[in-house]
Order: sequence, then structure tokens, then C-alpha cells
Amino acid sequence: MDSILIQGGKRLEGAIPISGAKNSALTLLPCAILTDDKLTLSNLPRLADVDSFGHLLNELGVSTKIEGLQKGEIGRRMTLRAKKLISTTAPYDMVRRMRASILVLGPLLARAGDATVSLPGGCAIGDRPIDLHLKALEALGAEIELAAGYVRATAPRGGRLPGGDFTFPVVSVGATENAVMAAVLARGRSNLYNAAREPEIVDLCRLLQKMGAQIQGAGSPHISIEGVEKLNGCSYAVMPDRIEAGSYACAAGITGGSLDLIGARPEDMLATTNALAQCGLIVEFHDNGIKVSADGPLKPLALSTAPFPGFATDMQAQFMAMLCRAKGESFLEETIFENRYMHVPELRRMGANIDVRGRSAIVHGVDHMTGAKVMATDLRASMSLIIAGLAAEGETEVLRVYHLDRGYERLEEKLSAVGATIERKGGG
Repeated sequence: MDSILIQGGKRLEGAIPISGAKNSALTLLPCAILTDDKLTLSNLPRLADVDSFGHLLNELGVSTKIEGLQKGEIGRRMTLRAKKLISTTAPYDMVRRMRASILVLGPLLARAGDATVSLPGGCAIGDRPIDLHLKALEALGAEIELAAGYVRATAPRGGRLPGGDFTFPVVSVGATENAVMAAVLARGRSNLYNAAREPEIVDLCRLLQKMGAQIQGAGSPHISIEGVEKLNGCSYAVMPDRIEAGSYACAAGITGGSLDLIGARPEDMLATTNALAQCGLIVEFHDNGIKVSADGPLKPLALSTAPFPGFATDMQAQFMAMLCRAKGESFLEETIFENRYMHVPELRRMGANIDVRGRSAIVHGVDHMTGAKVMATDLRASMSLIIAGLAAEGETEVLRVYHLDRGYERLEEKLSAVGATIERKGGG
């Protein structure tokens, strides 16, 4: 099994191109199910999760073709076409590898009137049940059955949902995405209240609007969708990854460096950039992205994760790693997932001083950290260990890096280009 070796203590300086957003790509890909025309997505990141989702779509009858890049494009360009669906079932073997597979439920229900998807089960960073997905689809007119580890959703006779109104009791990004995709082909109007406001939701709605969907209120707590008879194909570029950009900003901070994050969009990550500035970093917005530079010792701060526009839970681990080198005590509170401090014991192995009390953590800044052999437990925890390793004295080896390959494109290449000593070691 591969690992990543880092010789720490190198100041990072230069430019890093920000890839297309993983969380957006995994939401845009299933939109291909909603039309029998071609859908071309550009700026797709080269990630294991994107590949896995492509394989799932192939199982359903969606053709996928990787094409050559146009001048000025980065990432990948893929053309998808669901001319005829050959299956409406997402099997356990596919869903267990990637929780985002549940996002085929809404599109299959909208297009075919029938969808069967394996229940995803638990997750390393906490249980993420799909009850809100199912309740939202029921409100749109679907009939839901649970049996033998699968959920089956069916539309009334005629194969199209009637549409309806639903208020989410708590904000849910995935459930909002599934409900929006299910509603765009409904017979009537649907209203989603207390909907998620994340930039990835806006990206989804923009794509669907380009395909002919009638959607209002994307980015607000109230999304209104007037169902249409048919959607067309189109070409669309995936938004830049705000979590990748924030992660590299933390790498700049902990190494006392300066990184230009090319393509990052300030409006998508204001909570992150505000927190970086509170840590004492210089944050500059420009036409091509965001530049983050160290300006003396890091300052401690207090952070609490929250749905957008609050501080993203996907940035908590990376900030924790950076704050290990701040001058003073930092306070972090995790409100989204109940088990998202599994990186703490690994950071302690590198000399971090962190106390965890339930969903809260106190990070006592230390003068230095030392390299160690550490094990990644999930995607963002993996990046926190990379960030810590970049500043640690000596060598850090991060094991189980397949987690990183799910969410960070060309990690070693990007960091090497700005001064890091980092390489991948094959496990044989």
C-alpha cells in the first residue's frame, strides 16, 4: 500500500493551480441521468471518487468518454450520455466504496420513475443517515420501501413525480441535492425550505438551469423548482475546489510561506479566508485567485463548524494541524459530525498538544513538531497530517494515502512545485 514521505521544515512559496471541486463533481455527474442528450463536464478533477462514480454510471447505462482538453482547460473533460438506462439499481458493492453514490437516487427517480439504491451504512467520521433524502422525496410524491439493505423509490403511475413542498428539519447538503435533481422533471412546482446554501448547491442548480430546468433561489434557504417535461444536454465547467484551496492556504501558514492559489474563488470561502486572517496571515484577493502569506507567528483562534456560510467541517482538521504551531491556545468545536477528531492521536505522535472533550478540542500551540509514521483515517484527516508533516522536523510518513487520492489531485506534484520535499512510496 502506498505511503507519502515528507521531509519537513521547508518554506512553501509559489503558485498552486486549484482543481475542480470534488464535492461539486460528484453532484454534477449524476445529472447525466436526467437527459438522453450529451452532457459534457470540464475541469473534472482526476480523483478516485470521480472514477468510481463514472463506473457506477456505466453500470446504469450511461456512456462516459474522456476527451482531449481545449486550449486553456485544466482537469479533465468528460462527455456522458444516458441515451437509454439499462438499470435503475445502484448495488451495494458500488455504494459501499463511495457514499456519494446515493446521489443517483433522485435523478433515477425523476427520469425512470423507479430507483433502487443500497443503503450506504456508517462512516468513519460519523453516521450520516439518509432519512432526510427519503423524507424529501416522499414530500415530492415518491413511495419509499426499505428491504434487505436497499431503498426503493417509485413515482406514481405515469412515472413522474407530482412535486411538493418540504422543510428540512436540519440543513443537509446531500438531501438538498437529491431533492433538487428529483424535482426538475416533476409535473408541478416544488419548494424546498431550509435548503443547504453551499456553493456546490449553486453549481448544481446552474448546470440544471443550463440544461433547461426552472429553478429559483439557489444559494438561499428557499429553492423553488417548476418541473419541466424534458432537459437537454450542455457543456459545463466544474467550480474550483474551495476545500483544496483552504488546505493549501493552511500549508502556507504552517510553513511560514506564501502561496498563490490560482483559480480559487473568494466568494466561495469567506469563512475560511476570514479565519486565516484572524490567524495573522495576509490574504489577498486578485483576478486569478487568492494569495495567502505568513506574516510573523501564527495567532490562536476559536472556530466552530457550521453549514455554509459558516466555517466548513471539511476545513476543521487542516486548521487544527496549522494551529498546532500557533502562539497560544485555540478552541475548536465540531458541530456537524460526531467523530471527526480521529486525526488527533496521529498529530500527538508528531508532538502536538491537543485536548479533546466531546465535540470540542483545545489546541495548545507548540514550538516545534517532529516527523513520525502516522496513519490517515479519512480524507480531510489525511490532509491535516500532510500539513503537519510539512512543518515538522525530520521525516513524516503518512500511511493509507488512498484517502488522499479521493480528494486531492496531484498532491505531491503541486507541493513539490512550491518547495516541499515530498514523494510517494509504493507499498509493493
